Amino acid sequence: MSLLLPTCIIVCFSKGLICCNEPFNYRVNNGRVIGGSDAKPNTWKWQVSLQLDSYNEGSFGHICGGSIVDSFYILTAAHCIISSDVSQYRVAVGEYSLFEFDGSEQFTSVETIIVHPDWNGDLAKGNDIALLKLANPIYDNGYVEIANLPYADQMLPHGFTCYITGWGLMDYNGSVPDKLQEAPLDVVEHAVCSQPEWWGSIALKTMLCAGGDGVISGCQGDSGGPLNCLTDGVWRVHGVVSYGPAGVCNQPFKPTVFTRVSSFLHWMYSVMDQRLEIRQKSSVL
Repeated sequence: MSLLLPTCIIVCFSKGLICCNEPFNYRVNNGRVIGGSDAKPNTWKWQVSLQLDSYNEGSFGHICGGSIVDSFYILTAAHCIISSDVSQYRVAVGEYSLFEFDGSEQFTSVETIIVHPDWNGDLAKGNDIALLKLANPIYDNGYVEIANLPYADQMLPHGFTCYITGWGLMDYNGSVPDKLQEAPLDVVEHAVCSQPEWWGSIALKTMLCAGGDGVISGCQGDSGGPLNCLTDGVWRVHGVVSYGPAGVCNQPFKPTVFTRVSSFLHWMYSVMDQRLEIRQKSSVL
């Protein structure tokens, strides 16, 4: 089984990826997380729209999702990083309708991109995770919130219901939603997801599978976004959208695959603590 390399603008090879698509800066209707529905405004406050200015013309379009994990940091997928030029990116938080100004949005430029050191562009090897350090901090305007994270190495039981959120396509040739979408996905435990008729050996323990019923799934444009799970009475971001089947996204036995956040907490905290320390020292000088 061959997987996609993350040269993501529109390129989706066989058997592959929920990739970052052509920037969504045009108006179309009726698309959604497949099988999903409009989220209630001001619900998933940590949801991010990662946007790209492909031609440095000042016109940004949605390419991926993400999650607020600190006032200065955004969590997303490594394969969403399709340019090393930080000036081409911006982050939209407090966003709900991509094509209307809701008055709740904050738009912030990216200062630094930190991709996991073991990410090599091969989704089958995992490590599809990245942090974006923002040029300016996100402030609390009532429409944003820092995501709660799972415990280190926490794994969810088979059949546990979580929610995927994002502005992804309905299918490979589908349309783009204007409003944030949400959809329930049931966790598929590693022992099942790694079976040959499912994702087989490319489903690693550092990944989290959810869905696979042939009805509900993530799709292009959802990459990097959160899998939100209510554990211990708190909504936590347990996954980062990584890959799924090429073509029609909601295929039976091919659940959406997420980077398992609980497997990367030590790396995340080490990066954020280091950068925070550098920023604090700089402010003293």
